[in-house]
Amino acid sequence: MTAPVCLISGVGPGTGSALARRFAEGGYRVALLARNEERLAALEQQLPGAKAYRCDVSDPVQVETVASTVERDLGHPSVVIHNAVGGAFGTFREIDPQILNRNFQVNTMGLLYLARRFAPAMISAGKGAIVATGNTSALRGKAGFAGFAPTKAAQRILAEAMARDLGPQGVHVAYLVIDAVIDLEWTRKRWPERPDDFFIKPKAIADEVWHVAHQDRSAWSFNVEIRPFGEAW
Repeated sequence: MTAPVCLISGVGPGTGSALARRFAEGGYRVALLARNEERLAALEQQLPGAKAYRCDVSDPVQVETVASTVERDLGHPSVVIHNAVGGAFGTFREIDPQILNRNFQVNTMGLLYLARRFAPAMISAGKGAIVATGNTSALRGKAGFAGFAPTKAAQRILAEAMARDLGPQGVHVAYLVIDAVIDLEWTRKRWPERPDDFFIKPKAIADEVWHVAHQDRSAWSFNVEIRPFGEAW
């Protein structure tokens, strides 16, 4: 049998790479999408069956080009994970409106472009999963998150609309709210006084996405929240 295909956008050094490793370990051929070609090339060498593709998911032309190339190289993805993210901090008076628009293009429109491109094949197959990774900005608008939270809220609502549309057609759509600081080099430097269990591990995020993408269809999740045991919420 041909190995299944998983496409992941926003493959960076944290969650994206962990997702790629988890699905490669699970027997998938993985399409790695990001704008950083050097980082992608290094990860591609580490994962048998993975292929790297430079892509800005906010550009529908690039999405279409890469999608066709992935299908030619690997086949139709049965799992699509939108992990690419654009973020900016500041109040609504401080942010550059163009930055907010840019983040909307990456976070929300990127999900739309990927889903519109790959959902038809999943519908034809009667199965598939589309998972978007988000955070608590999708649920609340804190003052300093005005350049970011509106785009994540829109992303979550788009995913919900997709789930209601695609679910009855056999395609599982889910939204993963990550209520935590992800364990990365720059976050460790920003919070050097915090203990290890303050951070959420990228591998743990990837394990949960794997679980959601493979749920029995009699018990599908949509809105999934994960956080460290000590997180105040």
